[in-house]
Amino acid sequence: MRVRQWYKNIVVFLALFFVGSVARPEWLYFTIVGFFSLSFMSSVGYIINDIIDLKADQLHPEKKCRPLAAGKIRKASAVLLMILLFAISLFLAQMLGRNFLYAVLSLFVLTQLYSFFFKKILFADILIIAILFVIRSISGVYIINVEITIWLILCPFFLSLFLSTGKRRSDLTLLKENASQTKKVLKDYTIELTNYLLIISTTLFIISYTFYCFLSAHKNLIYTLPFALFVIFRYFYLINSGSIIARHPEKIFQDKNIVVGILLWIVSTIIILYL
Repeated sequence: MRVRQWYKNIVVFLALFFVGSVARPEWLYFTIVGFFSLSFMSSVGYIINDIIDLKADQLHPEKKCRPLAAGKIRKASAVLLMILLFAISLFLAQMLGRNFLYAVLSLFVLTQLYSFFFKKILFADILIIAILFVIRSISGVYIINVEITIWLILCPFFLSLFLSTGKRRSDLTLLKENASQTKKVLKDYTIELTNYLLIISTTLFIISYTFYCFLSAHKNLIYTLPFALFVIFRYFYLINSGSIIARHPEKIFQDKNIVVGILLWIVSTIIILYL
C-alpha cells in the first residue's frame, strides 16, 4: 500500500486551510474523508505497479524488500486488496460529490498512464507527477465548493516539479552508473540538466508564492515568505549535498531544520489567517 507515500495527498487540505475554514467541523470532516479516498486510490496504483514490475523488483537492490517482491504477500491477495481499496475509494469519493469523484478517477487514470508510458519519457515523467499534485490540490476545492484559484494550481505544480527534479538529481548523484537501472528515464537526464531544471522550478515556485501573498486578501501572508524560502533553500541544499532525503521526500521530517521551518510557516500562516 506504501502508506508512507500518502503524504502526497496532504495537499487536498490546502483549499480548506487557505480559505480559513479549518475550524468548520463539517468541512474538515469531508476533507479528511477526501484524503483517505485519494490515499486509497494512490495505493491501488502502487499495487498495480508492484504486480506489473514484480520480477524486476525481485532483482532490484532496494525494491526487492517490498511485500510482493519479498514474497510476504501473494499476488492473489494483493489483487483482492487492490479491488477492495478501489471500491472503498470510489465509495468515499461519491459521498463528496461528482466533481471530486471525477478528480479521483482522473488521478487513477493518469497514474496508470504514467506507470505504463510517461515515466519512461524525458520531462514527461516530472510534468505528469506535477499534474497529479495539482489534481490532488484542486480536489480539495471540489470538496468544500469554493472557487479554484490560479495559485492553487501553480504553487503545487512548481513545488512538485522541484521535488521530482530533486529526486532525479539525487538518483544520479547517489546511484551514479546504476541510476538508469532503477529508472530507465534517468539515462536521458544529466546532472547539468537537472541543475537547470531545479533552478527553473525553484524560481517559478518562489515567484508564484510571492505573487499569491501580494495579491491575497490577507496581505500579511507576505511575512510567511521567509519561512517558505528557508524550507526551499534547505531542501535545495540537501539535494546538492547528496542527502538520502532528496531521494525519499517522505523522510523530510528527519531533517530538524526543515521541520522547524515548516512549523514556523504553519504557525505564522495560522496566525495571519485565523487570528
